[in-house]
Amino acid sequence: MSKVAVVLAGCGVYDGAEINEAVLALLCLEQQGASYECFAPDIPQLHVINHLTGEPVEGESRNVLVEAARIARGNIRDLTLLKVADFDALLVPGGFGAAKNLSNFAVAGAEMAVQPDFLQLARAFHDSGKPIGLICIAPVMAAAICGEGAQCTVGDDAEVAAAIEAMGGEHLQCPVSEARVDAQRKLVTTPAYMLAGRVSEAYDGISACVKELLALA
Repeated sequence: MSKVAVVLAGCGVYDGAEINEAVLALLCLEQQGASYECFAPDIPQLHVINHLTGEPVEGESRNVLVEAARIARGNIRDLTLLKVADFDALLVPGGFGAAKNLSNFAVAGAEMAVQPDFLQLARAFHDSGKPIGLICIAPVMAAAICGEGAQCTVGDDAEVAAAIEAMGGEHLQCPVSEARVDAQRKLVTTPAYMLAGRVSEAYDGISACVKELLALA
């Protein structure tokens, strides 16, 4: 049985991990016979968003690990405690947390920097020949993690695709129900809510991503 490290970036689509994507990722791992453990960085969120209005909440701060614990039902650990040797693969759901907390893509675009603890661990998975799955907006970090020429997808968003290319990646078009595999780099990506209009559509692509990820493990 493969064991997968799942890294969450908070809780909530606009400022953390996309909840549907995170839960579907865990469900698909179980359905396909894998075990998993959740991790998140113990850092402040970039900001807090009111998910009713979509506007930032002034004067409020939240912690990425504490918020991610909501999704993991408290069964989650600090990212710095993740030991690559204990896992066969890495999986990262999307949501703006991937672009605000695991990286600053939402602010810096193609000048993005990846959160140092996460980047070190993700590169360690890659350097160990262990597969990595990135969902939704998380593939913007593909080249930073897997190197120049990393093939990935966010679906068909031209602006994000151009940023991926500017950062040294190669963007591949992909429908919502599928995943794209860079076999050389053992990298699997899927658009999820970059394209999905329904939970079932996100499920199809995430299920495909998990299947390909586990096949490489």
